[in-house]
Amino acid sequence: MTESSLRHIVIVGGGAAGLELATKLGDSLGRRQRARVTLIDRSRTHIWKPLLHSIAAGSLRRSQHELNYMAQGHWHHFRYRNGEMTGLDRALKKITLAPTVDDEGREISPESHLSYDTLIIAVGSVTNDFGTPGARQFAVPLETPEQASRFNRRLVNACVRAQNQGSAVRPGQLYVAIIGAGATGTELAAELHHTARAIIAYGLDRIDPEHDLRIVLIEAAPRVLPALPERISASTQELLVKLGVEVRTGARVAEVLADGVKLSDGEIIPSELVVWSAGVQAPAFLAGIAGLETNRINQLAVRPTLQTTLDDDIFAIGDCASCPRPGFPQNVPPRAQAAHQQSDFMVKQVGNLLAGRPLAEFTYHDFGSLVSLGKYSTIGNLMGALVGRGFLIEGTFARLMYRSLYKMHEAALHGRTRTLLGLVAPGARPAPTVKLH
Repeated sequence: MTESSLRHIVIVGGGAAGLELATKLGDSLGRRQRARVTLIDRSRTHIWKPLLHSIAAGSLRRSQHELNYMAQGHWHHFRYRNGEMTGLDRALKKITLAPTVDDEGREISPESHLSYDTLIIAVGSVTNDFGTPGARQFAVPLETPEQASRFNRRLVNACVRAQNQGSAVRPGQLYVAIIGAGATGTELAAELHHTARAIIAYGLDRIDPEHDLRIVLIEAAPRVLPALPERISASTQELLVKLGVEVRTGARVAEVLADGVKLSDGEIIPSELVVWSAGVQAPAFLAGIAGLETNRINQLAVRPTLQTTLDDDIFAIGDCASCPRPGFPQNVPPRAQAAHQQSDFMVKQVGNLLAGRPLAEFTYHDFGSLVSLGKYSTIGNLMGALVGRGFLIEGTFARLMYRSLYKMHEAALHGRTRTLLGLVAPGARPAPTVKLH
């Protein structure tokens, strides 16, 4: 059987779900020449999204955790295409990829088309600013490593600028406003409390961290972490307040300004840096793409098999999928553990497709939630089949559990043996012999 005659499985999106799926299918099908597997992503490297707040705060080096897609494809028998999906022709079973350009605006690759037999869309989610005036212009989202690095540079530059200016630090000059007190917002607030002070300690003696530095966490809901159990919310807010983070719940943002945030009651909170971490939606290009059914936040409607409702050859997984959850009033939540479970499920589902067996139906299992508050604490709850019922955990045990989530992701990409070796010998992490990005 020639390569061109093999079933072509195209995965769009190299986030946690897409990359884990491409790796597993490459190892199980690509290596044995049972199918062709292609992964498409507009970036050249992958970073586990829950790490972005640490990159933004400056407590984690981006280069230590980046994985090159080209190298991963070479090691695990799938092909990687650098590009951004912009269109879909269901009749011809082709997707359109936008042209790519370099930093100088020179074209790297022209607009192109790629045929598929099975298409799996795993493009994740982006920030939803709800059309708030000034949000796109003045607030920094944390969707990509580039945005996280950009925020960190702005934070360091703001501190150096305050140190070198002739006058005293003005009110608001070193204030940071974080809009949205979900996991990303709360974790970033705690990390910034430590890292901003660490930056100042490196010789920036004209800045008083207790007087000049202010972190404000703004949430429209009546409590932080509104999607998580109340006891986690209460414990998290208590710790944030002890750290000196100003928590503003029940506060709706009406406008983001060049030098602050305006609330719906007219109050203006001065701020040099604004981070938007409130709300998510699927990328805009999915809205009604090729006539497929989507919801108000652009998610593709899928059946329990994870097939889109109007096309059996197109699947969607992760944050971009609106997946029913039988017996529950709401769909499967857009969370990392759901994406991981759907990725594992799709490996078996593709096996069913190739074998001509009936497709299975996805069941989501909620194993609880964990929130890392940097060096200060980790807090969360374990629940469901893992322990029988929910209970609160925090401190060292919770921190170990949080780290284990990342190790599970690494194990899916590199194998358990290499991941375990990486715990005692960080140099065991695979890396290409030449720089590829």
